[in-house]
Amino acid sequence: MSGKIIVAGTGCALADYLYTGVRFNAPQFQKYLSRQTGDGGLMPGKLVFTEELEKFSGIPYAEICHEITGGQSPDAFNVGGPGLVSLINASQLLNKDKFEVRFYGGTGNDDTANLIEGLVRKTPLNVDHYRKISEKRTPFTDVLSDVTFDNNHGERTFVNNIGAAWDYTPDLLGNDFIEADIVCFGGSALVPQIHDNLTSLLKRAKRNGCITVVNTVFDFRNEKNNPDQPWPLIDDPENYFLIDVLIMDCEESLKISGKRTIAEAADYFFSQNVGAVIITNGAKELYAFSNGDLFDKTELMKLPVSKKVGEDIIRNPASKGDTTGCGDNFAGGVIASMAMQLTTGDIGKLDLTEAIAWGVASGGFTCFYVGGTYIEKNEGEKLKIVQEFKNEYIKQIASL
Repeated sequence: MSGKIIVAGTGCALADYLYTGVRFNAPQFQKYLSRQTGDGGLMPGKLVFTEELEKFSGIPYAEICHEITGGQSPDAFNVGGPGLVSLINASQLLNKDKFEVRFYGGTGNDDTANLIEGLVRKTPLNVDHYRKISEKRTPFTDVLSDVTFDNNHGERTFVNNIGAAWDYTPDLLGNDFIEADIVCFGGSALVPQIHDNLTSLLKRAKRNGCITVVNTVFDFRNEKNNPDQPWPLIDDPENYFLIDVLIMDCEESLKISGKRTIAEAADYFFSQNVGAVIITNGAKELYAFSNGDLFDKTELMKLPVSKKVGEDIIRNPASKGDTTGCGDNFAGGVIASMAMQLTTGDIGKLDLTEAIAWGVASGGFTCFYVGGTYIEKNEGEKLKIVQEFKNEYIKQIASL
């Protein structure tokens, strides 16, 4: 490819209010635990909407949050969302002279929107298309983080208010969105009008020759409406070929495919001709394959998480942040690697393992700070750190 490579994305973008002192085994949290799937109660690792939690409990959400957190203020405010965070990470890993990363989205007209803008303007991401579009509240998520959960691997529970994202429509994307080389849809389940029109947007992107990436998020809306049915990602399984790269966590892969194991889910997506699939599973092995359309053809493989990340945390436990945004940054690392590889490689010959290595390194680095978005002290700071993790990871998996 000649000229600057353009990466454009849309999807979930919000304010994260982080509470790191929550314990999921505490009575004040257990009180609001879900009793059955989709009932609106809290579940570790999953997302619930504020209005659904209020219906479940009969208590205003402000009171619930006060009780669970002990009335503490958030430990941190950060920029969140699978759409925005993944592209911020990609922009920090890519040379701005050769690449441009753009985010398309909408906020409310409130103080939260101003706080988000103040942070994203400190990153290399182009946010000219991230605008105030509604009088509803800017989307936010309270991230309730228990760093001791799962043998100290940590886990989060998310309480989300969609707010202004209800009003973000495909028309607001504009034609230049699909003029990018790589088009990304991140966590669209939390931007309902984008999610419900995802198939038509993918078709537009493919007609224009774009490479398409979809990274998912827990789809509480469809889980609530049809708890026993697979989550609808696209309008017809025959259209899965429109997705060149599909990135999910374990739970999302099972819910979208309707299968019981990760291996079965991977087989399902392979049979539907998705170009490449990556399924993460927290601190456990990830699964991935490629059908040869974008990356070299790769049979279903299992790869570990970063050994160096775990070792560094053990050596210096005080350096540990939390796991918020690990998956989002993982997706951003994969996207960045795809863009890098497009400068030297041919379509169908990109290296999936290389892309995953950048994803693992990016997700791993997230464990060393609180929240999903890292604000660099100077340009290139994050790239240097992530590249070191990536190089060590390549050595780690060389003998597999």
